[in-house]
Amino acid sequence: MIAADDLVALVRNYNPKTNEKLIRAAYDYGRAMHEGQFRHSGEPYFSHPVAVAAILTEQQLDDATIITALLHDTIEDTKSTYSEVAKRFGSEVAMLVDGVTKLTNLQLSSSETKQAENFRKLFMAMSKDLRVILVKLADRLHNMRTIKAMKPEKQVQKARETMDIYAPLAGRMGMQWMREELEDLAFRVLNPEGRASIIRRFITLQKETGDVIHRITGDMRHELEKAGIDAEVFGRAKKPYSIWRKMQEKEIGFSRLSDIYGFRIITRSKADCYATLGVIHQRWRAIPGRFKDYISEPKSNGYRSIHTTVSGRDGKRVEVQIRTRQMHDVAETGVAAHWSYRDGVRSENPFAVDPAKWVASLTEQFDGEDDHDEFLEAVKLEMYPDKVFCFTPKGDVVKLPRGATPLDFAYAIHTRIGSGCVGAKVDGIRVPLWTRLKNGQSVDIVTAEGQSPQATWLDIATTGKAKSAIRRALREAGRERFAQLGRELARAAFENVGKKASDKVLEMAARNLRIPDAQELLARLGSAEMSAREAVAAVYPDLAPEPTEFVEIKSAVIGLEHGQAFDRAPCCQPLPGERIVGIVQRGKGVVVHSIDCGALEGFEDQPTRWLDLHWADGNHPPVYSVSLEMTIGNDAGVLGRICTLIGEQKANISDLNFVDRKPDFYKLLLDIDLSDANHLHAVMSALEAESDVASVVRRRDPALSMQAAAAE
Repeated sequence: MIAADDLVALVRNYNPKTNEKLIRAAYDYGRAMHEGQFRHSGEPYFSHPVAVAAILTEQQLDDATIITALLHDTIEDTKSTYSEVAKRFGSEVAMLVDGVTKLTNLQLSSSETKQAENFRKLFMAMSKDLRVILVKLADRLHNMRTIKAMKPEKQVQKARETMDIYAPLAGRMGMQWMREELEDLAFRVLNPEGRASIIRRFITLQKETGDVIHRITGDMRHELEKAGIDAEVFGRAKKPYSIWRKMQEKEIGFSRLSDIYGFRIITRSKADCYATLGVIHQRWRAIPGRFKDYISEPKSNGYRSIHTTVSGRDGKRVEVQIRTRQMHDVAETGVAAHWSYRDGVRSENPFAVDPAKWVASLTEQFDGEDDHDEFLEAVKLEMYPDKVFCFTPKGDVVKLPRGATPLDFAYAIHTRIGSGCVGAKVDGIRVPLWTRLKNGQSVDIVTAEGQSPQATWLDIATTGKAKSAIRRALREAGRERFAQLGRELARAAFENVGKKASDKVLEMAARNLRIPDAQELLARLGSAEMSAREAVAAVYPDLAPEPTEFVEIKSAVIGLEHGQAFDRAPCCQPLPGERIVGIVQRGKGVVVHSIDCGALEGFEDQPTRWLDLHWADGNHPPVYSVSLEMTIGNDAGVLGRICTLIGEQKANISDLNFVDRKPDFYKLLLDIDLSDANHLHAVMSALEAESDVASVVRRRDPALSMQAAAAE
C-alpha cells in the first residue's frame, strides 16, 4: 500500500502549494474508517482508495479530487457520514464523496428501462461536478487492474460493464489512455484466448522484422532534425483490443492488418505541427483518406491533433499523430485538464474544455426524450462513435457521429431543414439520403415545401437528434388519421373477446402500457407501432387471442389501398419482420422492397411513387421464397444432411442449383420457402452449425436490382 508520505510527494511533484496537512488528515481518517476491512485479495481495503488517489495524481488533479478518492468509499462502507466528512474536509469534498457513492449504487448494466433511468442519474451527477466521474473512472480502473481476485462470474460482469459503459465514457471525456487500458483489461477477461493470440503474433512479428518501432522513431527524428524542427518522437504498438477490434470490423487476419504501430510527435508550436506534417509526407508516402486535422476542427472534448497514416519501412502502414505539448496534455487527460495543476496553480491550458459547457453539449440532445429506449439510443449514439466534420455551402462546420447521413446533417442544421429534406448534394454530386458522410465533405441539402418526414427515414438517420425529430413528426402528422384507424382496430379486437373498447377500457389499457393517454394508444395502434392484441392483453390478459395466422398472402402487407396487389421484389426478397417500402409500378400494382435494397436508388427522385408499408402483425405461412448461397463439403451424405436440417426447421426447398463443383466442395444456390425473418435466422443458424457447411449467405442479386431499376 502506498504510504501517506509517498502520496503527498506525488501531489507535490505537480502542485508544490498543495494542502499537505489536509491530504494527510484524509489519509489517516480513511485508514481508520476502513480498519478491519479487506479486499478479495486479502489486502487491507484502504489500499484501494489510496491506489485510486495515486491514479488521479497522474492527471495532476486538485486537492479536493485527491481527498475525495481517499474517502470515496467511507460514506457507503463505514460508519462515516456526510456531515462528518463535510465538517472535517469541507462541503466541496463531502459533495464529491456523496456523488461517487450514489454513482457506485447505480446499476448501469441492468435492464434497459432501469439502465436508461440510471444513465439519466449519471448525467445529472456529471452536470453537478465532473470530478465525480473522474474519481469513479479511476476507481473502476484500479478494480479492473486487480480483478483477478474476484470470482470468475463477477469478473465477466465487471468486464462487460467496463467495455460497454466505462471505457466509452473515458474516451468521450478525452481520456484515451484510460479508455485503452480499460478496454484491454476487460478484453483480458472476456476473451483471453483472443488477446493471447494477438500478443503471440506480435512476438513472432518482432522476431521476423526486428524492432520496427525503434528504427522508424530514429528515422523520424533524423528527418525532423534535418528540417530544424525541435520535437519529441514516441512510438508504440497498438493495444491488443484495438487490433482485435480492427480485425473484426474489417474481417481480416493479423497478417493483413497494416497500421498496428502508432507514432506521436510532440512539437513546440502549432506552426511546427504543420511543418512536421510536411516533413513526414515528403519522406513517406501518405495513405489517401487517412488524414484528419483535429487542430483546425477540434473534437468537442477539446482534443486537438493531426492524424495521418503513411507507408513506412517494408510497406508497413504506420499512424502518426502530431500535436503541441499543451494539446498533448488535453489529449492525455481530456476534460480533466480543466482541473490540472502545474507549479501550484490551476493550469492555464488554452485547449482545455470548460466542463460545464461540455456536459451541456453532451446532454442537450437528450431533452424531451421521455421514451426509455429512445433515450438509451441517444446516449449510446453520443457515447460510442467518433465524429466526422462536414461543411455547409457557406463553409460552416457541422460535427456528426461517424456513419451519419445527409439526413442527419440536415437535422443538425435545423429541425425544419431536416423535415423538409427531399435530397442532398455531396461535393456537388446528387447522392441518396442514406449515403455515409466522410470527413471534409461539403453537403448541400435540397428542401421542398410540403415535404414531411417519412417512416423510412428512421432506418436512414443515425443521430439521436434526427431520430427523435422524425418520430415526433411522424406521431404528430399521422396522429388523427392513425387514431381513427386505431379505434376501428381496437373495437374489432375487443369485440373478438366479447368486450367493448369503451373510453374507460382504453384509458386503462394506456395506463397499464405506460402510454400517456387513450388517444396516443389509438394512434400507435393505427400506425402499427403496437398490436391490438397488446391492447387487449393490457386489460384482459387471460382473454388476449394468440396472433392471427395470415393464410391469405394478399392481407400480409399493411398500407396498401383496398384491392391493391403487391409483389415481393426479386432483388431483395423481403420477409415479414423486416423493414419494407413499396414502389408503385404503373399498371402492375406495388413492388415491395427491403428498406436497404439497392434498386431503391433508382426511384429517389420520384417520391410520389413511394409507399410506407409494414408487414401485418401475426404468424405468416412459410410461402416467402429466399435464395441462399452455400458452400458445402463434397462428401457422401452431406447434401442429404443439409436437406434434412432445412426440413427440421419446417422450411421447404423449392429449388436447388449447383453453381460450382470442385473436388473438395460444392457451391449451391437454394430457394427456401420461409414464414418470416426469424424463420430465416433459425434456418441459417442450423446450417452454420453444421461442420460440413463452409459458408451460407443470403443472396441479394445486384443484377436483379439493376433490372428492377431499369424497368422503370
